[in-house]
Amino acid sequence: MNFLFLLIYFGIITTVIEIHVILFQLTGLKSEVSRFQVISMMTGTGFTTGESELILGHPIRRKLAIFLILFGAFSLAVIISSISNLLSEEFGTKDILLVIGGVIFLFFVLKLGPIQKVLFNLFNKKMKSNIELGDLPIREVFLTDKEHYLLNLHIYEDSCLFHKTINQVIKDHDQLDVVILFIKRGEVKITTNIYHTKLHEGDQILLFGNKQVIREKFKNDIKIMEEELKNQNHTPISDY
Repeated sequence: MNFLFLLIYFGIITTVIEIHVILFQLTGLKSEVSRFQVISMMTGTGFTTGESELILGHPIRRKLAIFLILFGAFSLAVIISSISNLLSEEFGTKDILLVIGGVIFLFFVLKLGPIQKVLFNLFNKKMKSNIELGDLPIREVFLTDKEHYLLNLHIYEDSCLFHKTINQVIKDHDQLDVVILFIKRGEVKITTNIYHTKLHEGDQILLFGNKQVIREKFKNDIKIMEEELKNQNHTPISDY
C-alpha cells in the first residue's frame, strides 16, 4: 500500500506540473522556461530568478502562478489526507484508478493540437479585451514582430553620442524605422525635445524600431557599451 501511495502521489504532482507547463506555453512562454518556473513555484525554490519577471509581468500567467504556489504550499497535507482516505477501506481500487485516470485524461486532452489552439486563442482574446495595456509585459506590447527591437543604450564618454544631440549624429532619423521613446538621466525620464537634447555620460536611451537599422546606425555606441559592461563584469544585456 505504501508503494501504491507513493506512485499515486508522484503521478498526480507530475501531471499537474505538465498541465501547467502546457498552459504556460500557450501564453507564449518557452518550454524550458515554463517547466523550470512551474517546478520552482510548486516547490517554493528558485522562483526569484530573473525569468520570474516573465511570469509576474503577464496577467494570465500570474493567475496560473497563484494556483501553483497555493497548490505547492498545501499539496502535501491535502494529497496525503485525500489519498489516505482513498486507500482506506471506504474506497476501493476502482476509485483510486478513477482519480488517476481523470488527471491523466486532462493532461492528454491539453496535448491535443485543436484544444491548444482553442486555449491559445482564448488567452489572447482575453488579453486583448480585458487587460489594460499598462499591465502587459514589454514583449507583448512592443515585440510583436521578429524584426522589432527594443534597446536600452547606455552613453559613455567614448560614445559617438556623448555631448551631442541625436539630431547631430543621426541626421536622417525622421526617415528611419527607429524612434526614441525617452532618455533616462538618473531618476528623471526626458520625453520632450528628445532629438535636440544634448546627451551626457551615464544617460540611457530607450530605442525602438527595426533591429537591423538600430544595429547599423548605433553600432559604435553599442560596441562601446558592450565593452564597458564586459569590463565591469556585467553580462552585456543591451536589449529586451
